[in-house]
Amino acid sequence: MAIQNRYEFLYYVACTNANPNGDPDMGNTPRMDPQTMQGYITDVATKRRIRNYVETAYGDRPGMGIMIQQGTNINRHIASAKRAAQVEECAKTTEAVYKGRQKACEMFYDVRTFGAVMSTGPNAGQVRGPVQITFGKSMDPILPLDISITRMAIADSVKGETVEAYLEDEKKRDVDALRTMGRKQLIPFGLYEVRGFISANLAAETGFDQEDLRILFEAILNMYEHDHSASKGEMSVVSPLILFRHVGTDTDERQRIRQAKLGCAPAHKLFELVKVAKKPGVEVPRSYRDYDAAIDLKHIPEGVEVGFQTYAGIAWGKLPEDENWFHEA
Repeated sequence: MAIQNRYEFLYYVACTNANPNGDPDMGNTPRMDPQTMQGYITDVATKRRIRNYVETAYGDRPGMGIMIQQGTNINRHIASAKRAAQVEECAKTTEAVYKGRQKACEMFYDVRTFGAVMSTGPNAGQVRGPVQITFGKSMDPILPLDISITRMAIADSVKGETVEAYLEDEKKRDVDALRTMGRKQLIPFGLYEVRGFISANLAAETGFDQEDLRILFEAILNMYEHDHSASKGEMSVVSPLILFRHVGTDTDERQRIRQAKLGCAPAHKLFELVKVAKKPGVEVPRSYRDYDAAIDLKHIPEGVEVGFQTYAGIAWGKLPEDENWFHEA
């Protein structure tokens, strides 16, 4: 059964001496707001890492395929969904498109989670996903650095491209000619807040259920642990996943279920209950521990529950005891 509650969530990502999300139009420099100098992490970058984790951890399970994979043609996955739905891949009738769309939601985790545009090629229509994630935004201005590095080897082609040809070319060159220069883009530190929304109404259309929800939360907490590289070596989700679950207030069960799906408070009011700011005396933060964070549990609206997802699981209405980074206001 699809989830029956609306959710909002947010979490914090720390980036230390790394490039959180490079802009290819700007020489891969970290993305930022030119007016405030605050950094960005795009929703696409976040979803990519969630997909990668799900594929790594659950890719062998039925229904846990990933449609948007690196170096693949999406149309192939659309065609496979229509074939599994027992309709012709090239059929463009309303029924064929609908069946392909439905089967794609069953087969691919990212389709029933984030949605997909599948109106290309074989055509399985479009899916609006129940999970939407915003651009991550740094709490303070970031300092992009462009650092020169020396590469102690080159990668030039030579005629013939045999081992002997390369050895002969190396003998003819000066040692300095066998080195080259490169560049790295990074920021010394940034703490990014990322917000998300989960619609129970859209989940009913894609079949996004409680197990999918559990895997989503698990993937968010772990996604950077399996994405370490030279450019993203020190990126981590450093907070619990803060969850707002709408449960309703009405004494009538049917009305309460309706409220739980539609929500009992606007999302921006819930996010405002979380306060994060630099500790007194800290001018240039270099760690998430340079911040104070508070959650106003006393003013949670009626019909909404707050939860804290950690590696140990979800604690509803209770702050995590093992990590004192968040505390009650």
